[in-house]
Amino acid sequence: MSDERPQTPQWFRDALTVPVDTGSVEVDGADIRFRAWGEPGRPGIVLVHGGAAHSRWWDHVGPQLAGDRRVVALDLSGHGDSDTREHYSLDQWAHEIVAVASASGIEGRPVLVAHSMGGIISFVAAHLYGDRLAGVQIIDSPIRQRTPEEEAARRKAAFGPKKVYPTREEALARFRFVPPQETAVPCVREHVAETSLMAVEGGWSWKFDPTMFTRTGGDTLAVAEPRCPLAFFRAQHGIVSDELMEHMRERFGPSAIVAEIPDAGHHVMIDQPLALVAGIRTVLSAWESARIVTGRS
Repeated sequence: MSDERPQTPQWFRDALTVPVDTGSVEVDGADIRFRAWGEPGRPGIVLVHGGAAHSRWWDHVGPQLAGDRRVVALDLSGHGDSDTREHYSLDQWAHEIVAVASASGIEGRPVLVAHSMGGIISFVAAHLYGDRLAGVQIIDSPIRQRTPEEEAARRKAAFGPKKVYPTREEALARFRFVPPQETAVPCVREHVAETSLMAVEGGWSWKFDPTMFTRTGGDTLAVAEPRCPLAFFRAQHGIVSDELMEHMRERFGPSAIVAEIPDAGHHVMIDQPLALVAGIRTVLSAWESARIVTGRS
């Protein structure tokens, strides 16, 4: 009888064997944790996760981008292994991103690569800190006041009071993507689920603070205009409607790169990670060529 369990692809195994540095930086009273691949002192990328996610959603992506770069994935406050806060805001999270970029061994201005809620935060960062960024690449983010995760929390369709499961196995059985998505590379889904848990009193729970969905302030987002190069990856089966896409194109400006990743759900790094890596690399090359032609540093 053949083993029907999908084999773990070699590229995934290789990515998880790449050495990773871990560190933290204090930002406005909270300890913000990060993971990094590649040698310090090189140009770099900061990978920004979505709502209720964490840095390890990028474990299979970051190493593939490292090469001659320093690639850093952070846990925003209220997520992963970083500290929680009494109040959360897009502006505060944007500040955390640039603080991690400065403290994590990246040389010069970083590129932000950000998914979902992380893309909304990075759009704000492109407005507040555009002169300190080499560019922002956004992945299937609806640039609007509320994120998909926040909408689900407000409808009480997900992210209620923090649950504690008596066993790790029971918690893993309850893992779901928000917004819902069935398509995934099996080993990637398993890795993300397993690294989303932490041991707590009485059992196991998820690595995020539910109160972050009640964040305050959207004033900056309402007026934000990117002050650095911008690219947008739309997932073919994602959450950005045609109408919203047209509205966002107007906000992005005529120089923005907009591309669609075929056959991808909203969580692109989960179901189409190699296509995503290829897209990120292509945009990086295009921006580098433009800088050489124009003589920009």
